Amino acid sequence: MHPVIARAPTARPQPDPYDVTAEFYDILQADEDETRVRHLYGREVSKARLGVLDIGAGTGRVTLMSLAESRVDVHAVEPARAMRTSLMTRLAALPAGQRERVTVHPHALDEAALYAVADVAVCHNTVACLSPAARHALWPAIGAALVPGGSLFLQLPPARLPTRNVLRVLPEQRVGEHAYGGSMVMSTAGDRIRTRVDYWVRGAEGVLREHSETFWMWPASRSQMIGDLERHGFVPLPGHDDPAYLAVTLRAPW
Repeated sequence: MHPVIARAPTARPQPDPYDVTAEFYDILQADEDETRVRHLYGREVSKARLGVLDIGAGTGRVTLMSLAESRVDVHAVEPARAMRTSLMTRLAALPAGQRERVTVHPHALDEAALYAVADVAVCHNTVACLSPAARHALWPAIGAALVPGGSLFLQLPPARLPTRNVLRVLPEQRVGEHAYGGSMVMSTAGDRIRTRVDYWVRGAEGVLREHSETFWMWPASRSQMIGDLERHGFVPLPGHDDPAYLAVTLRAPW
C-alpha cells in the first residue's frame, strides 16, 4: 500500500491588471486621450532639458507625445504587462532615432530605482487608481527620479465620492466588419469608487463578444494632494490653475 502524498493546492495566477482593457483602450479612447495629453502637457514637455518621466505610461500616449515634443530621453514606467505590450508594439513602429531615446521600465516607479533622470514628470490617468499606501510610496520615488527644480504634472483623481451612479458610454468604433463599443459605470463602494467597464464587439449577426473589467479609485481633493506632495518636498508651480491637473516643482535641498 503506497502512502498518500498530500499536494499543496495550486495557486490560481492573479489576472494581469488591464488584461481586458488593453485590447479595447486604443480603439475606444486613445484618440481622445492623445489630444488631451498634448493640450495639457505638450508645452511643458517641450521645455525638458534633461529627460521626461512618464509615470503609468499605459499604451504610450504621453510617451509618444514626449518623443515628438522634446529632444531628451524619455523614461516610460508601466508595470502592467498587458498595457506595456501595446506600448512596445507602438514603439517598434517608430524610427530608430526615436526608439533610442525611450526606455521602458516594467515596474512600479518605487521599484525602478531611477535617480535624477528627468526634469519633467507626467503622471496622467494613474493616481486615481492608486491606494493611499501606493501614493505614499510614489511621491518619494518621483522626488528621487527628478532633479531639484524639476516639475511634476499630475492628473488629479476625483475630488469626492459620487452621490449617484455615473454612466459614460464610449462611442462605437468600426474595424472592418466589426464595431467595438463600451460603457463604464462609476459608483460609491465604501471609501472607494468602483468603476465597471463593459466592452462588446458586434458584427452583422449581433454581439460577438462581451467582456468586463472592474477598477477601483480613491478620491482626493486638490488641497489634499498638495498637502501630501508638500510633505515630500514639492510645492505648487505658479501660473498653473487648470482644474484638470496639478503642477508642482521639487524644492532644491538647503
